[in-house]
Amino acid sequence: MTRRILIVLSLTVLAPARVLPQATLTVAGLRVEYLTNPIGIDMVQPRLSWRIESNRRNTTQAAYQLQVATSEASLTRGANLLWDSGRLMSDTSVFVNYRGPPAVSRTRYYWRVRVWDNSGRESPWSAIEFWESGLLQPADWTARWVGPKATAADSLPSPSPLLRRAFRVDDHVRTARLYVTSLGLYELYVNGQRVGDQLFTPGWTSYRHRLQYQTYDVTPLLRPGANVVGAMLGDGWYRGNLGFFGQRNLYGRRLALRAQLEIHYESGRTERVVSDSNWKTIAGPVLASDIYGGETYDARRGEELSGWASAPYDDRDWSAVALLDPPPADLVASMSPPVRRVRELRPVNIHRAPSGETVFDLGQNFTGWARLSVRGPAGTTVTLRFGEVLDRDGNLYTANLRRASQTDRYTLSGKAREVYEPHFTFHGFRYVAVAGLPGPPDSTTITGIAVSSDLAQTGSLVTSDSLLNQLLRNIVWGQRSNFLDVPTDCPQRDERLGWTGDAQVFARTAAFNMDVSGFFAKWLADMAADQDPSGSVPWVIPNPLGGDSTRFAGTAGWSDAAVIIPWTMYLTYGDRGVLERQYPSMRAWVDYARRRAGTDLIWKPGWQFGDWLALHSDDPSYPGATTGTDLIATAFLAHSTDLVSRSAAALGRRDEAAAYRTRFHAIRDAFDREFVSSTGRVGENTQTAYALAIAFDLLPDSLVSVAGGRLARDVEAREHHLTTGFLGTPYLLHVLGATGHVGLAFALLTQRTYPSWLYPITRGATTMWERWDGIRPDSSFEDPGMNSFNHYAFGAVGDWMYRNIGGIDVDSAAVGYRRSRIAPRPGAGLTSASASLETGYGTLKSAWRLEGRRFVLDLTVPANTSAEVTLWDARLDHVREGSVALNASEGVRSSRQLGNDVIVDVGSGRYSFAVTAP
Repeated sequence: MTRRILIVLSLTVLAPARVLPQATLTVAGLRVEYLTNPIGIDMVQPRLSWRIESNRRNTTQAAYQLQVATSEASLTRGANLLWDSGRLMSDTSVFVNYRGPPAVSRTRYYWRVRVWDNSGRESPWSAIEFWESGLLQPADWTARWVGPKATAADSLPSPSPLLRRAFRVDDHVRTARLYVTSLGLYELYVNGQRVGDQLFTPGWTSYRHRLQYQTYDVTPLLRPGANVVGAMLGDGWYRGNLGFFGQRNLYGRRLALRAQLEIHYESGRTERVVSDSNWKTIAGPVLASDIYGGETYDARRGEELSGWASAPYDDRDWSAVALLDPPPADLVASMSPPVRRVRELRPVNIHRAPSGETVFDLGQNFTGWARLSVRGPAGTTVTLRFGEVLDRDGNLYTANLRRASQTDRYTLSGKAREVYEPHFTFHGFRYVAVAGLPGPPDSTTITGIAVSSDLAQTGSLVTSDSLLNQLLRNIVWGQRSNFLDVPTDCPQRDERLGWTGDAQVFARTAAFNMDVSGFFAKWLADMAADQDPSGSVPWVIPNPLGGDSTRFAGTAGWSDAAVIIPWTMYLTYGDRGVLERQYPSMRAWVDYARRRAGTDLIWKPGWQFGDWLALHSDDPSYPGATTGTDLIATAFLAHSTDLVSRSAAALGRRDEAAAYRTRFHAIRDAFDREFVSSTGRVGENTQTAYALAIAFDLLPDSLVSVAGGRLARDVEAREHHLTTGFLGTPYLLHVLGATGHVGLAFALLTQRTYPSWLYPITRGATTMWERWDGIRPDSSFEDPGMNSFNHYAFGAVGDWMYRNIGGIDVDSAAVGYRRSRIAPRPGAGLTSASASLETGYGTLKSAWRLEGRRFVLDLTVPANTSAEVTLWDARLDHVREGSVALNASEGVRSSRQLGNDVIVDVGSGRYSFAVTAP
């Protein structure tokens, strides 16, 4: 007999008050596209978003009014407006199109919004925010491309060049903007001060097609009289080592800078200081820099060049720059949050290794570098090597880095305490092995600097199980480590590429953890740019590997990122714009894959990754865990075709939606004929085969339950262990739950022995591993040729945890969490969980706890949204919200009994639900 949970009301006792709090309605959280107060965007009619804050339940927006002006004073007065929408009857508050005059270059636009709600209340005007346009036309750029003169060393690792230009400011400055891009990476300085806190600029894009530029407000950095603008360039992704074939110079051989400083004076005059033949250059103190190899820095050279980006300075020994031809790529403004320093980590242990090195344990695997603080004689070289784990003897383990040396070298200048951080490299590591220290180390010698794309953390899930909480932390750290301007596979070995398959399986989890809307919008634009004319999508984006439609491209589950990720961004953020922009790319991939499948609609030809790193049949302890690549490829062909049909429908393309829907049904029929038996056996009878077939709706309705039962029996036969790889893992628990086996899903999740999600944690993991057995139960390491300890793909389980343990999901009929589904499931001995998600509308929260036989659920639904709440194993006549029945509760729109469960529809506000069961 199934034990029912007794659900009772959680009451908040309020002190008596004579006056009820006044109902408030305000507007906050204004954003332009994906950013807050962006400077230098190139959208001529950007989309605007805001959040409504209300202390009244069931608040929806009935109307809004937008005002835009080119001065804050005009907007405050409501006079000389550039655009006034007037009062528009609309409930849309996310991605609202600005319909005023198109933006022009170099202009700041101030805007504000107010709303009216469904009760007739009018909000005050929001705080005034702004956006500023960049250089919107190619003719706006007068700066030239400049760099060191060509030498034979351009194709080899060489010192990072410094570039400088002196100029004067002889008037009162009103504003100053610096527009900058480069071939290679750049760091920028004005009068000796670093400009901005962005790292690895201009970022990694499809350099042959799209090159980003950044805009900086440098007004505070200018001073009367002599001034200097300077830059240091590094090889970066452009010409450094890249890929796993030991190649470099994949995009070009020569580093270059394009910089345009525009100074607007109080007198109305504008002056430009641009990169041209008046600039000078010299080799700097960074003797070598490489993404994989690390950096070599000679501080003695740095002392010689001290003050190089300031005035006065004697640059007579410097050489004139060369002028370079412009690259073919279009210049585009950055749309994604930049890479920044995001955290500092102190050593948790320092020990002397058998190798003689001093090893610093920073307690967390992450991406970044080490800040070295040291004092010693001039000419002393300190060497820092980086690794993720130690071997059995306590030495740094580096075999899994392959050709990536991950080594920084710093030669001291001999002055007082010296502090060094590298400029153009990053490492994946937990441990730093240091050699050559001139004195004894202490806790200040090494500080870990974690770097990542500076994405706001939007999701949180905390449970009563410490191991599950550690799993969630590992997933987040894996994302932080690998979302460095592009979604890389790993941050440590000679790869660090934007693998499409890894990104697509993790995209939904990524969107729970962080705001990845702008991050993926930028990356998807590069995907469309690098897509083959045939429609084939490369394995990695940006694509430095070359190839054609089938070489390094056109693989099921990987290239399907072109379809799955835009659809995921549409679901989670309501971003119709990115769906529309990517739709031609989505169609092109699906049409290409359809041609690859042939007349029988079964995709057999060509090499496939398959269910990458699944437990294979050559492992005697796990026989029969390999799923045929033709089954997987055909399943993904069907799934992407289905999503293109749904995307066409969302974009109002009804004929195309119908055509792709018909194609999906034909592929599904072919899949059933080829891979499904009349008794519900799918393919090779593997967990992945059942997970994909059921998740992608490929089975006849009559066989779904039967196939789910077969999957459940396989999980039970393996004593609650999984066998799935990259492609099957994201769907496994979802399918078990959907077919009535949620208990087995929890059993898999909480399994501690190999292979499982928690096994690596029992081995000390602080990030997700590439393999289920990166460190085997006997403490030996897996194949070093492919054994990353910071690889987020298997962290895709975070999606299931948020949706089931936290109970937060999006309603696909009202995307972007305009309507959410709240259905937390207690299981596996959990006694509580608290989840929250920052949506485009505000904070969505779901928190529950068990108290003996009581279940308590507290819920917060943002204004201008609604939610469907599922209370499992409940009786409608026993449900209460607050102290009243559901039909007497303000904000509860409807309620109904659905089998053993109660479904409650609520508007915005805070709720506390309970049921007393017999």
